[in-house]
Amino acid sequence: MPLARMLRQVAGQMLGSPACGCWMPAPPLRFLGTSPRQIPADASFHSASFSGTDQPRVLITGGLGQLGVGLANFLRKRFGKDSVILSDIRKPPDHIFHSGPFIYSDILDYKNLREIVVNNRITWLFHYSALLSAVGEANVSLARAVNITGLHNVLDVAAEHNLRLFVPSTIGAFGPTSPRNPTPDLCVQRPRTIYGVSKVHAELMGEYYHYRYGLDFRCLRYPGIISADSQPGGGTTDYAVQIFHDAIKSGKFECNLKPSTRLPMMYIDDCLRATLEVMEAPAESLSMRTYNVNAMSFTPEDLAQEVLKHIPEFQITYNVDSVRQAIADSWPMNFDDSNARKDWGWKHDFDLPELVTTMLNFYGSDTRIAQAN
Repeated sequence: MPLARMLRQVAGQMLGSPACGCWMPAPPLRFLGTSPRQIPADASFHSASFSGTDQPRVLITGGLGQLGVGLANFLRKRFGKDSVILSDIRKPPDHIFHSGPFIYSDILDYKNLREIVVNNRITWLFHYSALLSAVGEANVSLARAVNITGLHNVLDVAAEHNLRLFVPSTIGAFGPTSPRNPTPDLCVQRPRTIYGVSKVHAELMGEYYHYRYGLDFRCLRYPGIISADSQPGGGTTDYAVQIFHDAIKSGKFECNLKPSTRLPMMYIDDCLRATLEVMEAPAESLSMRTYNVNAMSFTPEDLAQEVLKHIPEFQITYNVDSVRQAIADSWPMNFDDSNARKDWGWKHDFDLPELVTTMLNFYGSDTRIAQAN
């Protein structure tokens, strides 16, 4: 079987957020920073916040992953249905296709990406296409193509067309030599997964394009994101989503991390709000281009104890996955997000009790509807 076809099949089976329709054995023969626009030495492309009469035109790549659909719905409420375009390489379900504009976009196809930006007069780009931590370790070549080569295409298009660009980073951008409790914005990183390495690359390349070309690059290091209306996407923190599925369905859950594994976490509503807030923040308020954001920090044991308050018969067992445990042990236990709180007023709404109540109510209502039907 040709390598490209094999990787496409593997990606279709394993990706939470597929990002490309083909695998490329080498970066395209187009060098970074050689777009046809001429950049004066004193150029500055930092754009101000948009007013109601000058709303952004938004493109979201990797839109069918864990966060893309939720972000599209969130932004459409703010900017209007037709102002936010969701994109991916997969065919969307009917309810997503009919909820607002959706187009095919392959981030490894520079020409395709450029045409989308030009034809739709895009001004904001949210780049969510990526292979996550555990999946990336199983598909290093594909992760390198999607997470790094795809990023280069996005950076070039964003710089050429003066876009405001958001690229999410992660707790996975840190490594075992990083301070873990708490982890500040600026410290030694040195991750040991291709996902983490590619995210450090994204942070540094985005900052370079900001200082070199004036690109309005903005980045948040997300903790583990917990969402009720999307499936786990191959990440190390997925247990904190799966536990609610299983607690409602069977009253039992087998966790693949040790009970004492502490990681920073955030409910998706806080995540989406933080993303919009940093994008709308005046450029002069940003003392850096990549920020930690956090809401809570807990262990599987902490989470199970909170679930037990609602489901007394709930049982949790542990079958530790050595790969995921090693990844988690190299990540921060707690994020220091004081700069985000100081610079642009970040403040979370959901702590652990509110998170558990919200998730169980969501899955419990879904189960009751399914049983009634």
